[in-house]
Formats: sequence, C-alpha cells, structure tokens
Amino acid sequence: MSLDKESVQKALSQVRYPGYSRDIVSFGLVKGIEVTLAGKVSVGLAVTSADPAIPKQLYAEIEAVLKAAGAIQPEITITVTVPKGAPMAAATPASGTKLPADAGVGQVKHIIAVASGKGGVGKSTFAVNLACALARSLSDQGRPGRVGLMDCDIYGPSVPLMIGVNARPLLEGDTLIPLENFGVKIMSMGLLIDADAPVVWRGPMIMKTISQFATNVRWGELDVLLIDLPPGTGDAQLSIAQAMALSGAIIVTTPQTAAVSVALRGAAMFAKVNVPILGVAENMSYFEGSDGARQYLFGQGGGLKVATALNSILLGEVPLDQTVRQGGDHGIPVVISHPDGNPARVFRSVALTVLRGLEASA
Repeated sequence: MSLDKESVQKALSQVRYPGYSRDIVSFGLVKGIEVTLAGKVSVGLAVTSADPAIPKQLYAEIEAVLKAAGAIQPEITITVTVPKGAPMAAATPASGTKLPADAGVGQVKHIIAVASGKGGVGKSTFAVNLACALARSLSDQGRPGRVGLMDCDIYGPSVPLMIGVNARPLLEGDTLIPLENFGVKIMSMGLLIDADAPVVWRGPMIMKTISQFATNVRWGELDVLLIDLPPGTGDAQLSIAQAMALSGAIIVTTPQTAAVSVALRGAAMFAKVNVPILGVAENMSYFEGSDGARQYLFGQGGGLKVATALNSILLGEVPLDQTVRQGGDHGIPVVISHPDGNPARVFRSVALTVLRGLEASA
C-alpha cells in the first residue's frame, strides 16, 4: 500500500490524546510528516507533559496505526517539554497528574448553574447573553476577563455557535486553554468534536468529560463561572450539582404551563442538594409590536409563578425578539449586537441583580 502525507495524517487522527476524546492532529501536536519515495514514513510530535507515561502511550498507539496503514518501521519522534515547576517523575495515571494552579475551578469565586429542566426554552441563549452582560458589568467595574461559561450540554452543544467561537482549544500538558470572546472564557464539547459528529455516549463518558471541564481547563481567576446545564434532571445534572461548589442556580422557563411545571421539578433537584435558587428568568415572555403593544403568545405570568413557588425572585422577562435569534445565529449575542434594545436591557438588569445577590451573600 502506498502512503502519502494525507493518508498518514488520516491514520494519526485515530490517536486520541490520553484522557481526552480529541485526537492528536486536531490538538496541533503533530509538527511534521514526511513520506519518502521509497515509502519511509517519519512523524514528529511536540508534547508538553510532566507524565512520562503519556509520550510512551502516544508512541505505541502512533506506531500501531501507522503500521496498520501500511508503514514499515515508521520513525516517530516525540519532543517532550516539561511544564515549569513540574519535574519529570515516575509514571503516574492521568488522573494524578499535577495541574497548574490556575487549572480547574479552584480560583473561581462563584459558580452558577443555569438550568431549565425542559428543553426548548432558550436556556443556552439566556446563558450566553447573561455571560456577556456579566462580563460587561464587571469590565465597567475594572474587572475584565472575569467571567467563564462552561457548556455542559454534551449532546447538543450550541454555545460555540451562539457566542461566535469555532477554533480548537489549545492543549498545554494536560490542561485545556478555554477560548475567549466578548470577555467570556468558553469551554464546550462543541469545540472538541467535528460539527457534524454525533455524540453517542453513555452516562460515565459524559461525566468524565464534565469532570475534565471542571479540573483540566485553565479557568484562572474568575468572579463568575456559568454552567449551562443540559435539559432534564438526570445523573449529569445531579452529579454537577453535587460535585461543584455551586453558589446557586438560575431557573429558565417560558410562560406556558408545560414549561412551568417542568421548571418546578428541575428546581426541586437543587433543593435536594442544598443549592439555593438565585432567581427565575422568563424567556420569550411577550412579543412587542411596532406600536409598543405587547402580545403574550405563550401565556403570561409563568416565570412569576415559578419564582413565587420557589420563594425566590423573578430576575427578568426576556421578550420574544428576532434580534435575540439573529444574535444566536450569527455568533454575536444581542447584548453585544443591539446593546440599546429592550432584550439587552433585560439581560443587563438580570446581570446586575445577580451580581448584587452574590455580593450580599458573600
């Protein structure tokens, strides 16, 4: 079988970096591929790690896939850089690898879950715009770059599209570097897989990925980290609520009865794990015509009903406005694209209310 650079790269894309679901090619670890006329294959990698087991594992897996592709005695060179302050030691499992001080959520002041219980209520749209509104508010206070958004919707990660990021996160050693846009640091499964690749995983694999988002991402010092929870009240949601020191949760609903009843059930999960409800946000509350008249297409008062039942507050009512949809489709949230519009004003008001509530409880 004759090999060329393209076929060698395709073979290398089968090799996953230890502990991650992403391959070494998309991580940018492959620094050189050479194929001679005689069919000799040479591959070079650059890896940053304090764990000597990682390059050994990579070497073995690369050799196996290249031989399977038809390469005879491929030459594999792996250059290893040891992170500062992390000398090479005896081989340890990936879970025991020493991570930088700014990795994980240890330097995050407040972690807030954004939950809905039910899909289709615009929870991710709300989370993205709230994150941008929080970033603007903190920047105005002289604290830029202090907001993060962790997209834990593994099956339907829409945050990257809505906030306008599509690059692959860099990997330094065992630590993922979050992308950043509009003053918000972002990590999502949508950044680690191809856009058209389905995620067909069982619970343990999902929880491993979420755990890596919490421990192996360089979040650094943040005032607020929003967690966009997947819809529902299953194992993933419960495990996140139990595993992270949540400052509270925001419940997102729409006015109609079906969404209200499910939102109440979702909120009950947080009560069981002693996570306070910071407030309720009602999305798609009304449509405002050019004459200023409001039409309550999905009913009225659902958000207030949820807030009252939870002995909490109604944070705001986000109108049904095409600029919100356009912002999500184009990757420029309405808080950024139409800062003077009514939806943006609602999001900024919610952000300020949340910040005041966090400061009061500190």
